[in-house]
Amino acid sequence: MTALAEAPQKAAGVPPRARFKRTWDKRLSFIATHAIGIALGVIFMLPLLFVFLTAVMKSDQAMTASLWPTEWHFENFVKVFQKAPLLEYFGNSLLYSALATVGALLSAIPAAYALAKLKWRGQNLFFMLTVAAMLLPPQVTVVPLYDLWVRMGLTGTLVPLIVPYFFFDAFSIFLLRQFFLTIPKDYLEAAKIDGCTEFQAMYRVLIPMAKPGIAATAMFCFLFTWNDYFGPLLYTGENQDNWPLSLAIASFRGMHHVEWNMTMAATALIMAPVIVLFIFAQKSFVKGITFTGVKG
Repeated sequence: MTALAEAPQKAAGVPPRARFKRTWDKRLSFIATHAIGIALGVIFMLPLLFVFLTAVMKSDQAMTASLWPTEWHFENFVKVFQKAPLLEYFGNSLLYSALATVGALLSAIPAAYALAKLKWRGQNLFFMLTVAAMLLPPQVTVVPLYDLWVRMGLTGTLVPLIVPYFFFDAFSIFLLRQFFLTIPKDYLEAAKIDGCTEFQAMYRVLIPMAKPGIAATAMFCFLFTWNDYFGPLLYTGENQDNWPLSLAIASFRGMHHVEWNMTMAATALIMAPVIVLFIFAQKSFVKGITFTGVKG
């Protein structure tokens, strides 16, 4: 009790200059330790700050030497909905990204389970082909796939963009396979001893334990499809009603090339859902990436 009572007195007896020096040293130590992270954070934040500041400028000030708005026009975020059907484009992007993510998970989870937890002939060969498919540029398969969808009469719709994810997505399979390797086989073997089949062991045991990895895979797929420009341009370019936001914003800039403030306001609105998604799923995303590739 005496030592506890003397502690505040000792702290109170420290000269102000010494306390200031101690606080300043802690701050300098924090800055030195996190200098690279702080620098990278500033670099990544500058484009977002530029987009926001330009979005609230007047039309004649946007894209000039003046980087700070002389007048703040937050109504620009409302005007963009009057100049283009952004809600319709937003619905197309959400439909494309959501269904593609669901399809990628439905096809990748069983494939990754088979590669990580089962033993079968040709397993290593299939994994090598999966890695090779990741390295294959998508432009290589564009011509035969486009010819296939034209023959089926599905160009101009979102179907050619969504359906392939229900059959094969190499990156999702690879990422989930690496995460599944970190889960000990003992849990699956115990489930099989209790009478579970392979599917039940995967569904009831593996998937609940692999939620961080599945969340990371889903976010990667969602972000890729949300920002995808080449695919929508190829398959939906002829039908404006099915344009996603990534394609619509490029045309928006073409229609209103002088009004950079409107273009930046639309860009900020398009980025907002992705930023919100990352904020809420950040812990699962980081955990899934951290454990991926660490074999248990």
